[in-house]
Amino acid sequence: MDVARPLSGWRKWIRGVDVLDSSHGNTERSQPWYLVIWLTGVDYFSTLGYQPGIALLAAGALSPIATAVLVAVTLAGALPVYALVAGRSYVGQGSIAMLENLLAGWWGRLMVLVLLGFAATDFVITMTLSAADAARHATENPFLHPYLGNANMGLTLLLLALLAGVFLKGFKEAIRLATAVCVPYLLLNLVVLVRAVMVVLNHPIAVPHWRSALYRQGDWTHIVTASIILFPQLALGLSGFETGVSVMPLIAGGANDDNSEKPLGRIRNTRKLLITAALIMSVMLILSSFVTTLLIRPEDYREGGPASGRAIAFIAHQYLGNVFGSAYDVSTILILWFAGASAMAGLLHLVPRYLPRVGLAPQWVAYARPLVLVLFAFDVIVTLAFHASVEAQGGAYATGVLVLITSAAFASAIALWKEGSRWSSLCCSVTVLVFIYTTLANMVERTDGIIIASFFILFILIVSGISRYARSTEFRVEGHRFLDAESERLWNEMIPKKMNLVPLRSLDAALRSRYTKQIRRYYNLHGPMAFVRVKLLDNRSEFLSPIEINVRQDNGDYLIEATQAVARANAIAYLSELIHPAAIFIRLTLQNQMRQAFRYLLLGEGETGLMVYSILQHYWEAKPGGVERPHLFLMSA
Repeated sequence: MDVARPLSGWRKWIRGVDVLDSSHGNTERSQPWYLVIWLTGVDYFSTLGYQPGIALLAAGALSPIATAVLVAVTLAGALPVYALVAGRSYVGQGSIAMLENLLAGWWGRLMVLVLLGFAATDFVITMTLSAADAARHATENPFLHPYLGNANMGLTLLLLALLAGVFLKGFKEAIRLATAVCVPYLLLNLVVLVRAVMVVLNHPIAVPHWRSALYRQGDWTHIVTASIILFPQLALGLSGFETGVSVMPLIAGGANDDNSEKPLGRIRNTRKLLITAALIMSVMLILSSFVTTLLIRPEDYREGGPASGRAIAFIAHQYLGNVFGSAYDVSTILILWFAGASAMAGLLHLVPRYLPRVGLAPQWVAYARPLVLVLFAFDVIVTLAFHASVEAQGGAYATGVLVLITSAAFASAIALWKEGSRWSSLCCSVTVLVFIYTTLANMVERTDGIIIASFFILFILIVSGISRYARSTEFRVEGHRFLDAESERLWNEMIPKKMNLVPLRSLDAALRSRYTKQIRRYYNLHGPMAFVRVKLLDNRSEFLSPIEINVRQDNGDYLIEATQAVARANAIAYLSELIHPAAIFIRLTLQNQMRQAFRYLLLGEGETGLMVYSILQHYWEAKPGGVERPHLFLMSA
């Protein structure tokens, strides 16, 4: 019963492609995991562009030890957690979908909205930070600096505008493009790091000088303790795991996956992808933190210095020449830009699959182009607020990443407990505590992340409330089915008779008799009666649901029971448009209208008669060519 209105030219363009329409979605066929890994890699591996510089700024001489702590947490914490997520959310919706399924009702919805706020923080900062770092690589390049000067802000905004323009035109994730960007970048990093290690090994005082700086921090107990305390500031090096599970639908599995409810082959190959990506990144992080600490002077890596935000690029220029360094800069700019594209695609994939289907966003959110414009506006605001600084955005980025990983660990612990794996659940709970500490420490040290996340959460909550209110007059029924063949036969028999529809809370014979006497006493009634009872889902936070219809006959009257509805008034309005009755009789409760409005929005109940009238009036006005309208009687007694 969708209402179709003709669209003008600009409306057709702005709607573009429905991102929920699989026929226009990602057309990539399933691929081996060792090719799909590069889609994860553009997000995960691109952090090498700025992670070593941020680690130096935060930890100084302790950077290699703090990075080793980061690697330990990655391999012993994040990796096992997301291996569990891959086994329980294998359609690409990640940890948020796990929590949504585990925590039903409005509390579960609220949790999802909060997590979406942090996810938006993660992905938006990925775009703005990556663009800012790409701009820095360009402006610090010796060949480009005379032309670009210090135009970091302008270049960052230009890169973000180009990113939005590509998505407005129509962008689809492409494995081949990700591979072409990611593989050369990793190879160039490997060349730079191997060369840097050789320089360190041949340097007469580099290692002794670092060892002296390290021992000035105290004994090894103090060094390890300090590194653990500093670890939260390096936590953005954990990014990429959520992307790793989001690309699961693209990963080829076993031959039996298509005929199985649980694609074990795809799950197994996704875990191979996660393990391989984590190992590659761990090696790169350890090597990069070691050589940058030993080869870059503090005055160079401090904010505003030539190595700030581009530590490996600085080494590439210094030890391999400006030509090779420029090639490295170009590769870095490309992968950082593509990381922003991956983040944009992630949000375009994530938001429409959660908010519109539960009524917490307008329908236009299901279309890519208007959502791209909204996200671009946020990108501009964040870039201006942080003055296109890579270091300043690191805390906000880490906050989004850590909250998502914490939620994944929490969801995994709950899932394991419900499945009876108590020991595994307790082990996972330890990981939850580690990430809670890391997240809180990062929030206390750098409050920008929680401020931005709070803004996104508040924005999502406001938009969700307005949307739920604005869309309350939709039918909110995803089709119907009959309980049995007899119900379908009676339904088809009933429709031509122009019934008088009477919604009741119960189909009890005494109640039906009382209502029939009252209606026939006060109204000039013709035709048989059809009594309707609507039973609601336990989870009233759902926005759409198919209903099941059971039809019986008793003394010439028809008894209709519709179950699994999300709102009583909407289901009655939907049924009335299927039945085309002569009249509808609904008794008013005459209770406080404000209280009834909240009961309707939150519980699907409320003043049913008034809402049925509003829903049908909205439908009739929007229906092209008009419809046959029944008489609607709101009974006060």
